[in-house]
Amino acid sequence: MNKGKIGVQMMMLKGKAEELGVYETLRKVRELGYRSVEVSQIPMTAENVEELRRASVDFDIEIASLSAAVEPMVPGMPGEFLSTHFEKIVADCKSLDCSYLRIPMLPFTSMGDKEAVLEFVRQADSYAESLLRHGISLYYHNHHAEFQKFDGEYLLDIIKDHTKHLGFEMDVHWVQRGGENPVTFIQKYEGRIALIHLKDYRIGALNYDFSKGMDMQEIMNAFNNIVQFAEVGEGSLDISGIMNAGAASGAKYFLVEQDNVYGKDPFDCLETSANNLRKLGYGDWF
Repeated sequence: MNKGKIGVQMMMLKGKAEELGVYETLRKVRELGYRSVEVSQIPMTAENVEELRRASVDFDIEIASLSAAVEPMVPGMPGEFLSTHFEKIVADCKSLDCSYLRIPMLPFTSMGDKEAVLEFVRQADSYAESLLRHGISLYYHNHHAEFQKFDGEYLLDIIKDHTKHLGFEMDVHWVQRGGENPVTFIQKYEGRIALIHLKDYRIGALNYDFSKGMDMQEIMNAFNNIVQFAEVGEGSLDISGIMNAGAASGAKYFLVEQDNVYGKDPFDCLETSANNLRKLGYGDWF
């Protein structure tokens, strides 16, 4: 079986990067045994790009992928986008020896509108084709919203079936939350996946103070929000099945992520995930 590389998605380390700096944050990531990172939620200032480059050399860490949306999530949102900062994004990839770029999600203004989705798809595939000329592959990251159906088809399948150059970064937690089996969905996308987000799916305890009375609406709200993002191996997903299916489908990087750490230190969460992956037999993927 082909082996992938287990790394870290840096969104969960945004606070640490602000506190410690990018360089020291990557030092800690390397000390935990990870040797690749996906950069997200880290401002791509000249200083941060240089710190990423220096850390990648000093600590032998690959910059697996960078993040860039096609356009603002909502009109007027600040940031760097393929539609406005294409050359800057390409330059950052080149500076960091990174050949993968990922789109975090659909613009909010496109969700729920099939024609708007198809326009986004056209733009994304055009940018993917342009990026290939620079040696950079573009990938789309899913959430659960892409499992909305239009005329009986998942939005995610519509994106896949209307693109030739765009690949996919499969987020297994969000696939599960969208109602599908991550293993079989990864297999379905064989050949279109290079990146996988690894985070587990856990049902937490009902957190409601019954001493304040029986407000059924508040109780139901609490009941409906007990799904949690879990450390890898601490939830209900078939992690071994996901790893094996991902490798067989062409995934190169398996990036540990946790959207919410529920008050824990994110480095502790990353350590738990790493230890569980080693126990499952994937120690040589680090």
